[in-house]
Amino acid sequence: MSSASTPDLPEKAPDESSKLKTFLSILRKFVGVSDIASVRFSLPAQLLEPTPNLEYWNYLDRPETFASIGTSEEPLGRMLEVLRFWFTKDLKYIKGKPCKPYNSTLGEFFRCSWEVDSTLPELPVSSKERPVNGASTAKGGNGKPARVCFLTEQTSHHPPVSAFYIDCPDTGVSARGFDQISAKFTGTSIRVAPGQHNLGIFINISKRDDEEYQLTHPAAHLGGLLRGALSISVADTCYIVCPKTRIKVILQYLEEGWISRAQNKVEGVIFRYDPEKDTITRIKDVQEGDVLAKVSGSWHGKMYYTLAGTSEPRLLIDIGPLFPVAKTLPPVDTQLSNESRKFWSGVTEAILDKRYSQATKLKMEIEDRQRQKAAERQEKNEEWKPRFFTGTVTPLGKPALSEEGVKALEGIRTQQYHLDESEIKGA
Repeated sequence: MSSASTPDLPEKAPDESSKLKTFLSILRKFVGVSDIASVRFSLPAQLLEPTPNLEYWNYLDRPETFASIGTSEEPLGRMLEVLRFWFTKDLKYIKGKPCKPYNSTLGEFFRCSWEVDSTLPELPVSSKERPVNGASTAKGGNGKPARVCFLTEQTSHHPPVSAFYIDCPDTGVSARGFDQISAKFTGTSIRVAPGQHNLGIFINISKRDDEEYQLTHPAAHLGGLLRGALSISVADTCYIVCPKTRIKVILQYLEEGWISRAQNKVEGVIFRYDPEKDTITRIKDVQEGDVLAKVSGSWHGKMYYTLAGTSEPRLLIDIGPLFPVAKTLPPVDTQLSNESRKFWSGVTEAILDKRYSQATKLKMEIEDRQRQKAAERQEKNEEWKPRFFTGTVTPLGKPALSEEGVKALEGIRTQQYHLDESEIKGA
């Protein structure tokens, strides 16, 4: 019997230790490379998690915290609601292991939604107030559950950039931004930081006179490569600003001692600032008279805020009992061929069946096809344009939806998912 007729049989699944050793041997080739994320190196399928990159990169592990932004009548209360969302957006790293998903292809997109029917505790902003159970609801004005919609598209391949848009029309909250990371291998860990086009998450509250909040990302380190147990640590500063309310937040993620057990501590300050003369980047430089509240705790556990003039910490969010919420996707028969789940379905099925050689083969075919399409565009001098967003990147880091993007987002909201297959570009 020829080898060509040999069926694809399940292969022995590599354990986590051997996967990391193989991964580390590949990474060693990139010591000294300033940004390995821009290289987009290809990994064998057995080292990948069967998850598309565009599905993996979202900030809605707890969508009810997003939908509830803007509930408070007070500007400080709304900033606290933004912070509550901030500390829940990456539960996947706290509750699960970091993973390497598939590299996105140009024109690939992903869409999904969540039904939010949950009550969040009120965040008092006065020393005389006390939390009231069930005071803040993430429901629409008609009492029905609110729907949070998510749309993202790979808009650039070199450098790898994706645009995203989040919308909760029932509560008037939306968000947008570009996702791009810069990664450098130090020899013992990988430092991951925002790329030049990633200026953070931009949140808009339409029912609060279009207040806009910019949330910047801190750099993080992916460690545990040598001991075979991946973990993420953060020791950096990030910022949240709202020019309209003139409130700013500085969050300082504290570096752990190399001997002590990781505490994942973070401290911060919420204060009044002048958007026209904003030069304060360190907590210690904030004038005491401008402080509205202080933040402290563990981003793996409980986070607290303490109002200015008081000494009693109040609970902002308890991460302990929270886990990522399942998403709702379009039915398979309505997904387009360049929609992430369907686009990578062959590779995913092969990995799940432990047919790693077949998965790697299918993955390489996809990558070769992308290179061929890019060469054809270059030969014809054709400029590729995204379908759902108006540009590949923007100087302000805030992508705008195209007409097709508006249509797609409305389809997610109404669960009318039909889109024209003939309009596919890139993937």
